[in-house]
Amino acid sequence: MSMSMSPPPESNIPWEVLTLVATNLDPKTLATASSVSKQWCTTMTSDHLWAHPCTTHFPSISHLHSTTLPYHRLYNLGFTATKRRHLPPPQPSITLQNLLFIITLTTSTSPPLTITKPCTELALDPNSLFRFDIEVNDHQKWSKYEVLGDTRVTWNVVLGGYEGVFTMMDCKGRGSFYSGSDGWFTAGLPVAGWWSGGGSSGLVAEMRVAVREEVGGDGRRGLVGSVSVGVLSVVSWRYVCVDDSLRYLQHFLEP
Repeated sequence: MSMSMSPPPESNIPWEVLTLVATNLDPKTLATASSVSKQWCTTMTSDHLWAHPCTTHFPSISHLHSTTLPYHRLYNLGFTATKRRHLPPPQPSITLQNLLFIITLTTSTSPPLTITKPCTELALDPNSLFRFDIEVNDHQKWSKYEVLGDTRVTWNVVLGGYEGVFTMMDCKGRGSFYSGSDGWFTAGLPVAGWWSGGGSSGLVAEMRVAVREEVGGDGRRGLVGSVSVGVLSVVSWRYVCVDDSLRYLQHFLEP
């Protein structure tokens, strides 16, 4: 003989008892209990049960309460929004291994001098900050290049295979550069995203051209000793971490 399964009957617990129990439950337990049955759902979502938790935990939205937006729904909206705020940012879709740095120096008396460095050849900062030192000792032209007051620097970041390029800075220095007076160059970075209203991204690209002094028959000359590049936050004036910089760059580099 076959037996058919029938749904469980509605709870016969009086609503007064359910309400008395519900007043001692926390929001998480109330939400769980509301899924037991229609009777429990009606009781466990009553406005008088959710008014205090909602106004206590999410006072900034509790005033939106209405007949179509009861307190239990407002609490759920606030709880969900809070969880999203604490979610870790997604991993960047590009890595340092995908990038090339192309740095060019130009003066009024010398042709452009360019160095291309795959990020795989650069030492990673011990604190995983987006800051890199580029030695030029093994590049004869660089180590003999004189840095003048009108030196112009360009820093391009290229996605491997030249699938994308982003200009981090293109600016001119000021003053004379000799040993002990290195060249510092900064450029504000544009906003990444759909917003086209202008403004600042809160990020700054920075380049330091370390100058070494050479004294010869023609006097003193300031030559390139090394180059350092990085990205800073204007809020803290500290270097940004690698992952945050990659998340920013991928907007401009990915096809």
